[in-house]
Amino acid sequence: MSDRRWSRLVTVALGLGLWAASLAGGAAARADEAQGGLRYTVAVTKFENRSNWSGQWALADTFGAILTDALQQTGRVIVLGEADMRRAAMAEQDFSASGRVVQGAKTPRIGQMTPAQLLVKGEITHFEASTGGGSGGISVMGLRLGGGKETAEIRAVIYVVDSTTGMVVASKRVAGKASKRSFSVGFSDRNWGADLAGFRKTSAGEAVEKAVDEAVAFIIGQLEEIPWTGSVVLVKGEKVYINRGEREGVRVGQTFLVGQREELRDPDTGELLDVSLEPVGKIQVLRVKKKIAICKALEGADRIARGMMVTLP
Repeated sequence: MSDRRWSRLVTVALGLGLWAASLAGGAAARADEAQGGLRYTVAVTKFENRSNWSGQWALADTFGAILTDALQQTGRVIVLGEADMRRAAMAEQDFSASGRVVQGAKTPRIGQMTPAQLLVKGEITHFEASTGGGSGGISVMGLRLGGGKETAEIRAVIYVVDSTTGMVVASKRVAGKASKRSFSVGFSDRNWGADLAGFRKTSAGEAVEKAVDEAVAFIIGQLEEIPWTGSVVLVKGEKVYINRGEREGVRVGQTFLVGQREELRDPDTGELLDVSLEPVGKIQVLRVKKKIAICKALEGADRIARGMMVTLP
């Protein structure tokens, strides 16, 4: 290949990469602007492996772990521990409340866990990993060294679920495919361990990460369609305390509407159909702590009360 042709290919590749990055960044920026930079609490639930592939490493668990990490890195959501971690935390709280544990300021207490507003779950519908061509390779203690071509492909379905209603608010099919040529280093299925960094260097790892990147861009893009809300926890004189703070992205100077939460329910089934706000006032953030914000009432100071809903104007 001539130097000129190679230079053109590199230029096109760089251009496509920058274009793709700008699209992803643009989607995140629009969601961020729509919500004023505010964050949701999200829990990634256990993924299911519905593909025909089976091996010595847990495909669904690995996908879920990489997705959890990728969501955390965006800074746009508050990622809670997975279900098994939360069950372990609840077991520790129950043990602490049994009377067998020394009580103190750091003793785990019941009723303090942060609830998830959104649940992310999914199913692996297809996975294929193949090695072919070239001179093959050798495997020593699970470490595979070799040449040729190694290809992996994964497809999955991602669901975003409203934890209040249990309804799926968005879903998307995502896919990832990756190939490695010439000399490669990987891990054999038989000796798979917990080395997530090592897995990410394999073609299978790259395929999973591509699918995860697509899933994260989709999830972040849905935030502008999902109403962000909070609640008044205390009214003290002219100050109004709300249960959203620095952790949720609340900033000094932001304004919120405050009012009565109105729920429309199906009279036949009791299903929640819609939630709306009947505004009684407006507040502005004066000071922000980790989990709360202290505000002043701009309108309706005498009508704002504990338990009222807070949302963006």
